[in-house]
Amino acid sequence: MSAEAQTWEQELPSRRRRLRYRLQSPMDVTVLRSGIPDTLPGRSVNLSEGGVGAWLAGELLPGEAVGVQIQLPAAVAPLRTRAVVRHHDKLRYGMEFVGLSNESQAAIRNWVGNAKAEFEAGMEPKDTIDPGKDAHATGPSPPARVPTVRRLRGWILVLLAVAILISIFWWHWNREWKDLESGLPKNSNTMAKPEARVPSEVMQKLVVHRVDPEYPAAARSQSLRGVILLDVVVGRDGSVIDMRAQNGPEILARAAMDALRWWRFEPYRIDGKAVVVETTVAMEFNP
Repeated sequence: MSAEAQTWEQELPSRRRRLRYRLQSPMDVTVLRSGIPDTLPGRSVNLSEGGVGAWLAGELLPGEAVGVQIQLPAAVAPLRTRAVVRHHDKLRYGMEFVGLSNESQAAIRNWVGNAKAEFEAGMEPKDTIDPGKDAHATGPSPPARVPTVRRLRGWILVLLAVAILISIFWWHWNREWKDLESGLPKNSNTMAKPEARVPSEVMQKLVVHRVDPEYPAAARSQSLRGVILLDVVVGRDGSVIDMRAQNGPEILARAAMDALRWWRFEPYRIDGKAVVVETTVAMEFNP
């Protein structure tokens, strides 16, 4: 097989049916671009032995090879493996594992022992049956265009099933989006109180991932501008776990917080121990 054919096959999405398991856990995805590794923080939404679905704080391209690190609940060490980006929708991605080791497969099986399985969305049924055909019929077939009660009942059941599946998918998607927008990781940092207040210039040196705010289109008609000051609480793992705007119009303050929730800092340490700290971040807006 030629190299072009192999490359083309690798870029095709996987068609195998797999069970996925709901998992909301912090994860990091590393992609190599121009010889420089770029790590994107995010959060997984589901996991299987074949791949992972996740929200990420950055853009990836279909077919890109990445490194994945996921912290499984109750696991001593994080799950580390390679994957290929298969699907994407805005900041939500589906990645297929490549060369998953036996140890990693065993770790996933141990975790999913008590998890609730769901079939992956978008997979078609393995077999389809034409409700207008009777597998046991021995006589001549009825006229093709004559509707029957069985056919009508079959189509009604199909439409009801499709409507139920769409409703379930929409409910899951809307709930996951609200969880993502809340920007609060569900871990021990959520209830932790700040143990120290760190000057802004000190915390700026510890920033490892920064997202610039977007100027809101609704504020352009009013030509709003200025600097928004935010009180920020940074957890022991360097993630932003709480924030509050000190000044400015609400529309600019909201845009500043939407960007700040994706920031990642190096953990601030006192006597070698990572602690929860409070600091101030300033964001400037110009139309």
